[in-house]
Amino acid sequence: METITDLKEKILALKKEKNAVILAHYYQEEAIQEIADFVGDSLELSRKASQVEADIIVFAGVYFMAETAKIVNPNKKVIIPDVNAGCSLADGCPPDEFKAFLEKYPNHTVVTYINCTAEVKTLTDIVCTSSNAKKVIASIPEDQPIVFAPDKNLGRYLIAETGRDMVLWEGSCIVHEAFSLEKLIDLFKKHPTATIIAHPESETHILKVAHYIGSTSGMLNHVKNSTNNTFIVATEAGILHQMQLDNPTKTLIPAPSKEDNTCACSECAFMKVNTLEKLYQCLQDESPEVHLDNGIIKKTLLPIQRMLALN
Repeated sequence: METITDLKEKILALKKEKNAVILAHYYQEEAIQEIADFVGDSLELSRKASQVEADIIVFAGVYFMAETAKIVNPNKKVIIPDVNAGCSLADGCPPDEFKAFLEKYPNHTVVTYINCTAEVKTLTDIVCTSSNAKKVIASIPEDQPIVFAPDKNLGRYLIAETGRDMVLWEGSCIVHEAFSLEKLIDLFKKHPTATIIAHPESETHILKVAHYIGSTSGMLNHVKNSTNNTFIVATEAGILHQMQLDNPTKTLIPAPSKEDNTCACSECAFMKVNTLEKLYQCLQDESPEVHLDNGIIKKTLLPIQRMLALN
């Protein structure tokens, strides 16, 4: 049976042979983060994908992220370890239903969180990530009404932060809705000097008790720059790998889940379908490949470029 080290060596050899680059999200398993050329959150990965010079992009994340890489690199081959790496937010906003929803709000600017399908992005005026959502909202004239989709929790957070009255699509992230407030409060009582940090996709009652709210990269930077030594982290547990590498002397505690699972934390089952072995296989076979219609690419490129231009 091949060891992790054996697989990594084979992946590195294939990557060099095929002139490939591996992009990975912070929520991927540790072995994939360690072998990747670049690890980031949705905004960082979108920006990096637009700058790639390699012939092949291996995207270790969920499918909508690989689609974004294809949109900004239509002439490059984009492959993903497992096409079943989906997203509850993307799945919960079917394009036909969203189109019918938008017909009720004909004069609204449509802002979609990047966690949606390429088809939904074709119905969008500007895309955002949790890192730049406030900046995107601020770029829209104050008298212009807004539809925000698909994450209602992020939308509510943005309404509170910006004072803008937005129409929200009723979608949510199953990972960020899995945290238990009761367990979180009990955990904080055991660690009263800890800083609670949370992703804005979390439910409002979690955000109300958080000391810091920010994107994946925002949370990483906050922990790195903080003088505190203990943190309770309310986001997907995969972030703890990089966070601990950046802060080897600090104590990091995953926020507790409502479920009694093995790690007592919240993990994204979609992200975790990707494995190091699947990554090796997809690079060897150059498959599964992400294919998008040229018309969809043209329609989605503009709202993504508008987002990237703000950064």
